[in-house]
Amino acid sequence: MSKILIRGAKVLGGAPQDVLIDGEVVEAVGTGLSGEGAEIVEADGKVLLPGLVDLHTHLREPGREDSETVLTGTRAAASGGFTAVFAMANTFPVADTAGVVEQVWRLGREHGYCDVRPIGAVTVGLEGRKLAELGAMHESAAGVTVFSDDGKCVDDAVIMRRALEYVKAFDGVVAQHAQEPRLTEGAQMNEGVVSAELGLGGWPAVAEESVIARDVLLAEHVGSRVHICHLSTAGSVEIVRWAKSRGIQVTAEVTPHHLLLTDELVRTYNPVYKVNPPLRTERDVHALREALADGTIDIVATDHAPHPHEDKDCEWAAAAMGMVGLETALSVVQETMVETGLLDWAGVADRMSFSPARIGRATGHGRPVSAGEPANLTLVDTAYRGQVDPAGFASRSRNTPYEGRELPGRVTHTWLRGKATLVDGKLT
Repeated sequence: MSKILIRGAKVLGGAPQDVLIDGEVVEAVGTGLSGEGAEIVEADGKVLLPGLVDLHTHLREPGREDSETVLTGTRAAASGGFTAVFAMANTFPVADTAGVVEQVWRLGREHGYCDVRPIGAVTVGLEGRKLAELGAMHESAAGVTVFSDDGKCVDDAVIMRRALEYVKAFDGVVAQHAQEPRLTEGAQMNEGVVSAELGLGGWPAVAEESVIARDVLLAEHVGSRVHICHLSTAGSVEIVRWAKSRGIQVTAEVTPHHLLLTDELVRTYNPVYKVNPPLRTERDVHALREALADGTIDIVATDHAPHPHEDKDCEWAAAAMGMVGLETALSVVQETMVETGLLDWAGVADRMSFSPARIGRATGHGRPVSAGEPANLTLVDTAYRGQVDPAGFASRSRNTPYEGRELPGRVTHTWLRGKATLVDGKLT
């Protein structure tokens, strides 16, 4: 059936309206729309958002299919309301050539649960020594516009400057994993009171902040775009705020887990809370929420980092860093930002759809819910509350920090260019 009528949905949290989809586009938005010949979806006051866009996802394929594949990762994305994800380059082999990014892009097209836009590596092999084939990746079928060595920092200032200069030619962006490597040798968690009491190696805030300070100055010098991955400290917020006040082309993201969780959880020694950058303090969490609300931080990005069971079910020091996040991201944002009054649903649409699509130049995504626009949509039951059960995840991995935790909101429907990928909470 080519026509779908979503009846009585609160578009971006506003008054209930009907939304008519015809084929791949929204045909009309209004009240009392005719459903003749259309499949009817009774929204009953659920919130309708543009399809979510994640600028920071690890799909692991090629090379670590034991953790995740493009298929399972995009199924997880659709379950969480996402219609496009940007896949990080730290695969095996590394996505540092046109051939590898095209492989990831084609896998995304084949599976179809959401659009997959590969992120290219900044340096060959993520080794930080030589620029990767940035131009070739951009000119490939994948059309790469975002480049990152995420998982590692581009710590050489000359290499970072050259990357910023190179991508400027085609309006690309370098997404930096801000972690000064010498300051974080042996680090296991946030440096502070808790690390001192537990005797775990501390990860100082300055290791993040010093790299951000350098890179915004480089971006200003070059006149290019830089994006800060998973910003996690109050000090980082102030640096980005200062840089924006100077007109520097910097954008920044925060993860859902850094909006909710603190380093106090590390007292359990449960490796599910081990993540890069580490969970920070309550003060940092408050600063991150305020910065997301006032626009200093532009977007929420999941940093969905799946790992097989054996890489997390071990002693803290040996455990891999990272958490899955695609299927819980919107619920955490509702808990931390909407229910606290810091953002309304229009604000959520901006931070999780409009702005990430703009930063990544994701054509066709992050568009208004209005006539003539692509029907990339997600419907959310905001009144729902329930416990997180990773056994029901579409992701191949289960390393969530929210197991058993009650969170609000549930995505019930997702549409990718008018095709339902999730219906009544079940993948199609």
